[in-house]
Amino acid sequence: MKLKTIVLNKGKEKSVERKHPWLFSGAINRIISDTGEAPFSGELVEVVDFKNNFLATGHFSEATIAIRILSFQQEEIDQNFWTNKVQMAFNVRESLGLTKNPSTNMYRLMHAEGDGVPGLIIDFYNGTAIIQAHSIGVYNAIDEISTALQKVYGKQLIAIYNKSAESLAKQTSETVPNEYIYENAKPNLVGSEYNNQFNLDWINGQKTGFFLDQRENRKLIAEYSKGKKVLNTFCYSGGFSVYALKAGATAVHSVDSSQKAIDLLDKNILLNGLKKHQSFTADTLDYLKENTIDYDVIILDPPAYAKSQKAKHNAIQGYKRLNLMALKQIKSGGILFTFSCSQAVNRKLFYDTIVASAIEAGRTIRVLNHLSQPADHPVNIYHPEGEYLKGLVLHVE
Repeated sequence: MKLKTIVLNKGKEKSVERKHPWLFSGAINRIISDTGEAPFSGELVEVVDFKNNFLATGHFSEATIAIRILSFQQEEIDQNFWTNKVQMAFNVRESLGLTKNPSTNMYRLMHAEGDGVPGLIIDFYNGTAIIQAHSIGVYNAIDEISTALQKVYGKQLIAIYNKSAESLAKQTSETVPNEYIYENAKPNLVGSEYNNQFNLDWINGQKTGFFLDQRENRKLIAEYSKGKKVLNTFCYSGGFSVYALKAGATAVHSVDSSQKAIDLLDKNILLNGLKKHQSFTADTLDYLKENTIDYDVIILDPPAYAKSQKAKHNAIQGYKRLNLMALKQIKSGGILFTFSCSQAVNRKLFYDTIVASAIEAGRTIRVLNHLSQPADHPVNIYHPEGEYLKGLVLHVE
């Protein structure tokens, strides 16, 4: 079947030639269709320049990002295409030592643009693959993606759960169910990360159930925690807390405004047989305002303060206020781990915001580490927007 053709305005082909995977609506000159109808959201389309030269194939969307590019070659987007994409992503994780690792059986398999498929997230939890479609086009290909996973993993795959309802809520008026689309055994509800055990809840938990992107940073926390009093804010399921306690922290306090998160955290503390821990259901800013404890290590890992460019100014103010409070409170010689997962706030802007907080706090501060997302959350070199997680480790006198 012939695809509808998107013709770009003169000069707008440059970004495609540079392999950027997004095309914005303002780049479109006209649409060529045998039926005379415009493409619907999620439909595969062919992109050509103003001289009718082929550029790419991608999913169309009636939005600011009008086309998410799947291929810069003329090829069928069929079962072979999806199987090859999943296989290539698997090969990368295999090279990272993640696919058959007894100490770590949770990792990200597909990271959207970073793995050449905008809009597709797949996380692998101890035999269960969680698919999260962030575009209608990817959701329409869910059967092919499921088949690809089964081919690539074979008997290692226990189940596939499609968790796309929340990510697609603003893109379609239709009800998109979260559901198992493949099962050959009962899923394992406990996963391992560097031999730390975590309860898994991809059905009710945030995102795909666990924040895999902080794996290496959690491991680093352990190196700073022995014999220390640690405060873990925005703790969610307590990943940082478990690592700190396992490393020999003298006390760990975990704070989150969600009682569900605290309940999950407490289960993970119990699962790992840990003590010297207290959890608090509270807003982090309120907790910091009332805090009288001299913590040796403070972890600030808030949710995305800016989910769009419009919210960037308020986000910066939020990061500054939060970090200022922590910098004023932390014990002399203490360590602050501070993060931003807001894609709209780039690395330099986040760094400059922490500098502003440090100046106002009036303390001597050394940057010990620059942190990012792990290798199973790769950044497409032609899509720098994919670097969303930024962090700093600060020594505070």
